Order: sequence, then structure tokens, then C-alpha cells
Amino acid sequence: MCKSKTIALAFVLHFLLSPASLPARAQAGNPYPAMAPLDQYLISDQNSEIALARSAAPASISDDAEIMVLRPNGFKTAVKGTNGFLCLVERSWGAATDFPEFWNPKIRAPHCFNPQAAKTFAPFS
Repeated sequence: MCKSKTIALAFVLHFLLSPASLPARAQAGNPYPAMAPLDQYLISDQNSEIALARSAAPASISDDAEIMVLRPNGFKTAVKGTNGFLCLVERSWGAATDFPEFWNPKIRAPHCFNPQAAKTFAPFS
């Protein structure tokens, strides 16, 4: 993994998990001008998050994929995979920073990355 990717990932995680260090972006009519408490973004039942993550791909792929879940200290591997694919549930902050619902804690989207994308998108190890 490239050192610059590691630094970029560390910055993104710091940004996402340390909202107090950032000014709130007040936008006219924006119902989510700042990050909600972190617990609102978490799915308390890990099995539900795993099932949602697996829904991003056919079972022939997701059954053997690595599954990552969001925890208070970042994404963690919940299921070790064997096929190189990576499935997880992204939150609203996967959108552009000017998206009005960037901090909406209700937005959740399952994604499954092929082995090449998993290596470049999520170098969490």
C-alpha cells in the first residue's frame, strides 16, 4: 500500500470521527448542517449490518466476501473473506461534501468492491 494512500485514509477517518475539530457548515435549509453523534451512524446489530452489506452483490460473490462494519473507532472486519471481494455499508459521507444530506445519519448504502477495488479503496490493514 502506498504511503500517501495510508495518510489520505487516516485523514478521512480523522475527519469523519472528529467533527468537533471542524466548523459546522451551515447551509440555508440544510436539515443536516453538521455531523450527528456518532452512535446515530452505527447499526447496533452487527448481523443486520452484515446482511445489508452482503445485499450489495449476488450471494455467489458476497457469501465469500470480506465484510466490514462501522464501529466507533472506524471500519472493522466482521467476516474474513476468501474471494478478494469487500462488502460494506457506506454512510452519507460517501457523497460530495456539498451534498445537502452529507451528514444525514439515516442514509446507508451497501457496496461490494471487486478484488482490485478492494485493494485500492480500503487499505485498512
